[in-house]
Amino acid sequence: MRFPLFECGFCSATIKRLVCVLLLFGVVGCMPAAEVRPGTLSALPTPAASDTGPASVSAASALAPPAYDAKLTAAVLAGLMAPVPPSVEDFIAHRPPLQYTGDIPLTRNPRIDALIKYYTGPGRTMFGHWLERAAKHIPRIQMVFASEGLPLDLAYLAMIESGFNEKAYSWANAAGPWQFIESTGRNYGLENNWWLDERRDIEKSTRAAAGFLKDLEQRFDGEWYLAIAAYNAGGGKISQAIRSAGSRDFWALAQGDVLQAETKNYVPKLLAALTIVSNLEAYGFADLNFEPQPKYEFVTLPTTTDLEVVAELSGSAYEELKDLNPELKRWCSPPGVRDYKLRVPRGHGEMFTASFADLPVADRARYHRHKLVAGDTLRSLAHRYRIQVEDIVSLNRITNPRALRIGTDLILPLREGFSRLPFDEMVDDYQRSHRKRYTVREGDSLWKIAQRFNVQPHDLRVWNRLGWSNLLRPGQVLSVSAQGKKTKRQAKKTRSSGPLKKLVYQVQSGDTLWGIGRQFDVATNQIRLWNDLSQKHVLKPGQKLTLHVPLSRSS
Repeated sequence: MRFPLFECGFCSATIKRLVCVLLLFGVVGCMPAAEVRPGTLSALPTPAASDTGPASVSAASALAPPAYDAKLTAAVLAGLMAPVPPSVEDFIAHRPPLQYTGDIPLTRNPRIDALIKYYTGPGRTMFGHWLERAAKHIPRIQMVFASEGLPLDLAYLAMIESGFNEKAYSWANAAGPWQFIESTGRNYGLENNWWLDERRDIEKSTRAAAGFLKDLEQRFDGEWYLAIAAYNAGGGKISQAIRSAGSRDFWALAQGDVLQAETKNYVPKLLAALTIVSNLEAYGFADLNFEPQPKYEFVTLPTTTDLEVVAELSGSAYEELKDLNPELKRWCSPPGVRDYKLRVPRGHGEMFTASFADLPVADRARYHRHKLVAGDTLRSLAHRYRIQVEDIVSLNRITNPRALRIGTDLILPLREGFSRLPFDEMVDDYQRSHRKRYTVREGDSLWKIAQRFNVQPHDLRVWNRLGWSNLLRPGQVLSVSAQGKKTKRQAKKTRSSGPLKKLVYQVQSGDTLWGIGRQFDVATNQIRLWNDLSQKHVLKPGQKLTLHVPLSRSS
């Protein structure tokens, strides 16, 4: 695995960064114990062991600094000086899956205690899944943060943001493991279009997150609690809270009315997670089934190439290529992008390169996306691209050619023996979260609710179709966040795909994902996404799968 972040000359800037990295990892033997703000630990009551975790876990053990690690010192040195650092890769492979360094100061607070109690109680299953998935990403994120001189424990912020779900998409249109909205992502170099979304790439988005976090740290003069809170709420909102409270202590800001409840719990979520990660066994997470770190190499695609072609020439599976390259939203590398870097399973790159060199450019793409314009007919398209009308109809599942509208996207098969895979890829595979809702309590008013969630009373009226009266009744459920915007294309796509029905399917002996997908007319990658299944997951008889299928296939 290559780490482009280390491909630099050994200069004075690198030496400065190295010193910072060594201090962050605690490998030079001089890292002080994790800082506790004066007064915070002693002033707060210490919850009973039953409230905060096992009795054997003490505040001192949770705050203990990491020990000197000579092997890590050598690995980081080699990583900063070598263009291709195999020692770094070897180090990552032999370190604990979830590295805790203690470089974010921990403290005790009732909010943190309550979250620890939740993560080790009712939320244990969810949190355990997060930890298992974290092992796949934490080492790579920490290496990026090390090269940027950032605290390595900030890597777990992605777990709070998305549970390390690369395809997560929030109600606020934030995407990827670091949950960038499009404008902020663009400011930090992340591109998003119909073909790809770099917010979903763990390495690219981590590099962007590092830049954003460094800017926030500088804005708040090195106060990491404030910078972390600003990652959630925005720097302006935190500055406003500081002015309102007359304090730069995050815990004082959390007592005020300026910040949303989500932001007030954002820093505590990270600190609770770090407390548990610092001693997984003591908190009851000793037997986790960690997801393996992906092993891959890069190949260069000089022109647009279908992933089906790459899969065939490299001896890989199409789904495996999609998993390794989550930024790709469609079936091919982005059109018009030359020398696109694509991940393939390690050991398959040489095979692909040798076969690809002999493949004519015209054979690298088997499908073409065409947006209908005035004057287009299926016959004219067939003539232009030298294909059969019947193939266009079949691939796009067209039932009434006369009903096609200007602006509709069609997939045109450029080669014989095409599959329906590109048509299935027309529907994006983001995993969307729901709008935030709030249940009205006795004494609530629109103004109070608007203040709590940092929105305008007028917005609450619009989102919930309320009149101009402020009269609310206890138990009433209100939407307190905006609904994610849909583009016209997405709206048309939803209408054209027909109504869907959710059903639970119980796996039978001999079932495969491919067979189940064929039975219900859904893609296997969608089944994996709906049920959070890995590429290598083996179905077991009796296992229940959630499916979203067309009404016509649900009976």
